Amino acid sequence: MYSIIGVITVIVFFLLLGAIYTAFKTKIKFFVSGMDSGFSFADITTLWEAAEYTGLENPNSLYYSMPALTKCMERISTTAQSMDQNSAKSYQFLLSKLFDYRTKIQNESDSKKGMQTTLSLDQGQKLRIILPGQGVFTSEIMNNGKQLVISIPKKKDLIEVPANMWLHKTLTIYLWRKGDARYVFDSAVTQTGLYLGAPCLFINHSNNLVRTQKRKAVRAKCEIYGYLYIIKEKIADYHAVETHNGYKCLIEDISESGALIRIGGKGLSNVQIKLQFNIQNMLIVMFGTIKNSEFNPVKNESLLHFECTHIDQLMRNEVLSFVYNLLPQTEKEVMEALSLTDEDLASDVTAPKESSELDIPQAEEVPEEEHEPEFDEPQVSNI
Repeated sequence: MYSIIGVITVIVFFLLLGAIYTAFKTKIKFFVSGMDSGFSFADITTLWEAAEYTGLENPNSLYYSMPALTKCMERISTTAQSMDQNSAKSYQFLLSKLFDYRTKIQNESDSKKGMQTTLSLDQGQKLRIILPGQGVFTSEIMNNGKQLVISIPKKKDLIEVPANMWLHKTLTIYLWRKGDARYVFDSAVTQTGLYLGAPCLFINHSNNLVRTQKRKAVRAKCEIYGYLYIIKEKIADYHAVETHNGYKCLIEDISESGALIRIGGKGLSNVQIKLQFNIQNMLIVMFGTIKNSEFNPVKNESLLHFECTHIDQLMRNEVLSFVYNLLPQTEKEVMEALSLTDEDLASDVTAPKESSELDIPQAEEVPEEEHEPEFDEPQVSNI
């Protein structure tokens, strides 16, 4: 009698397990894939939340596809913008975490020395090629001898630029070397022709391969007028907004982690400041430190290298959206080429597991000034 009850209990238990697995199969596979790929649990949770919010058909694409991640972030951003500030808080928080994740994967690099010359490249190696003014193309190595023989570069599987138009062009070439790392090098097309009956390009070898990594914070050139205020309090009030004019300045490049600021007069280093400006009618307030000041006595103006140590989440998201939309075409092409090599990396089962730790710069302690630092009168001169 007891043995029958025991058997029934075991059967019911396994049936329940099967039902649970069926109900959560997609999520279980998503988390298992993430852990197998070396992602942290926090990253996996963030990406799953994003996939749920946007109803992504293939959630696993967020692990390896920058376009899928970008599309997902755009949907969340659009949803948040259509809501009032209180209702959009959860979306803004998720968007902020996704920006952190995006910055992290753009910074991934390997400390190995790696190869130094294209003579080491194998036949069949996939290449991502930037032709200035034309965009990013895909090619592969057909033969490696005195020169590299590569297939005619294509865009979306189409030959948009005929072979003769590549002749004598200098190309920037990105690649993921199987089991190794990302590389970039420049080379010139010396001739066109046929290899085993297929049209091809002949390019020079390079002994200057560089292992690539993306910037910790992508910066965009800009011209934004704002005001900076010297922070005199030992503990800054992050919620305070200045209503009076401070030192007028011109922001010449911007990222969520800092800015390059031009002011009239002589600036000082190691000064804590608050920077206020507007992006698309939104007030942005950044707190941080002037890490370095470059004074030009002829023009009587200074360039301040500002490191941001605090910015409100909503404002940070606005800055990041502004930066990514403002990138010049050449830099967008570089980002696209790097994203495509990331996809090549994702398809490489021999790729080394990357560290899941975030590289977060710590704010340095700023020594107290014995006297109040001075700037010349608020102005932006000779601009």
